[in-house]
Amino acid sequence: MSDDKVKCNDVFFFNDLVDVIVDLRNYLVSQNFLGLDYYGPIDNSLWLPPQMPVIMDESKKIHEARYSKAILLERLRKRIGDCQKCRLSETRINLVFGEGNPGADIVFVGEGPGREEDIQGRPFVGAAGGLLDNMIRAMGLERKDVYIGNVIKCRPPGNRNPADDEISACFPYLEEQLAIISPKVICALGKFAAQTLLNTKVPISRLRGRVHSYTPSVSTGERISIPVVSTYHPAYLLRNPGQKKVVWDDLKVVMELAGIVKKRR
Repeated sequence: MSDDKVKCNDVFFFNDLVDVIVDLRNYLVSQNFLGLDYYGPIDNSLWLPPQMPVIMDESKKIHEARYSKAILLERLRKRIGDCQKCRLSETRINLVFGEGNPGADIVFVGEGPGREEDIQGRPFVGAAGGLLDNMIRAMGLERKDVYIGNVIKCRPPGNRNPADDEISACFPYLEEQLAIISPKVICALGKFAAQTLLNTKVPISRLRGRVHSYTPSVSTGERISIPVVSTYHPAYLLRNPGQKKVVWDDLKVVMELAGIVKKRR
């Protein structure tokens, strides 16, 4: 048998071994999602022989990165637990952590949960959420393709505006989520999301139409700067449907920054 053939067989064997290890790793992660305790961080150096080249196609790399981010988000959720940092904990039904693709290129950030979100424990599930779903579909995507969160994770009574101290208590959690996901672009929905992310009091009407930059104050590794596109909140569009064209212009900028092309229907 020639040396070239031996080397080729070694590579195929190693690829098969990598597949088995990755499948086992992903199985353990899935068990963690079902409530099985996961012990310690996943260290690829413990899973793969350091002397051997890691031969992995691009789709598998993306798959691996997504699982790593999902683990970090799950740990953050467990750490938040039954948060009591501000008075909103006294009146909420459910803490609304956020949901979506942990490897998303686009993160939508709103103000905070409303009545339906508080009941279901999920972001953007009321009337405004239905409109956001339509906006996402207009971009050629589905809800599962993006990540959706809020500046605060508990509903203010009567849907009042969140107070400064409530934002200060909760916003670091969102910052950590954004640092973990590290999207290509953030779409800030409405005044509170845009002003909080950009640390400004400039009105949303003046913030939209330009690309801003946001850097999380927390970091899971390399410090990142993320483009921010501000636009009107879907709840505002329900009251002012004439502004939908303006928002669509903003979403086209989001699509461009994310490197996606609207699917033809």
